[in-house]
Amino acid sequence: MQVINLVRRAAKSEIMPRFQNLSSVDIMTKSREDDLVTEADLASEAMISRGLARLFPSALIVGEEAVAKNAKLRTVMAEHEFAFVIDPIDGTWNYAKGIPLFGVILSVLRFGTPIFGLLYDPIMDDYIVADDTDAATSLARANGRSHNLRTSSVTAPEKMNGYIHFGLMPKEDQAKLAPVLPQFLRTTSLRCSCHEYRILAQGHVEFILSSTLNPWDHAAGILACQKAGGVAAFIGDRAPYNAKQTTGYLLCASSQEAWDAVARIVEPALA
Repeated sequence: MQVINLVRRAAKSEIMPRFQNLSSVDIMTKSREDDLVTEADLASEAMISRGLARLFPSALIVGEEAVAKNAKLRTVMAEHEFAFVIDPIDGTWNYAKGIPLFGVILSVLRFGTPIFGLLYDPIMDDYIVADDTDAATSLARANGRSHNLRTSSVTAPEKMNGYIHFGLMPKEDQAKLAPVLPQFLRTTSLRCSCHEYRILAQGHVEFILSSTLNPWDHAAGILACQKAGGVAAFIGDRAPYNAKQTTGYLLCASSQEAWDAVARIVEPALA
């Protein structure tokens, strides 16, 4: 609970006061023109990192913005027995544009495997949490109520909704994948992994497919969906999720049957 309260305090003091109050000098670009970072990202990551260091002095603590400055941190996080990974504002593009669809993601990795995951929504002040010692994923509301989550039971592709990070894929893969997407009911993207995984864990969509394997985007959500009944593995070799993998296609689905159904459609296109 101390970790959750730390994230909530960071959102209250560093994220929400700046939301829809950023000036142009508060918004910067990183790897691409649409890959943004704001003063709120930097300030909230710093606050969460300081708090975690006090609570867990022997842990490795890695934030998305720290990796942007030191790429070697991306590799070492999967080599540690106890590593915190922070996405201080997931959905920064939405946040910077004043769109209320963003979140804070925090995970704990053990040698690259997620053992704790937190998906926090600063707007609603609620969160989804999962850990490797509990059989369930829970959603806790700001009013103190909570309940366990269960993923969707839909397995027919023509009835499936999914999130595909299409615009982040190589252009040649986009061209191969696009013709098969009409086999699903609907595919889209929220530009926010936090809410995509939250929605998958709550049973409202059936899958997420991504080629951008940043652990701060996926580790917490993968664990949350697995504990709610879902399955996550890499397309091709079916290897389970681990943060050490940096290339390939990661598919998280609501069940093994749903995972297999999606893979039968997308895998030949991506081969």
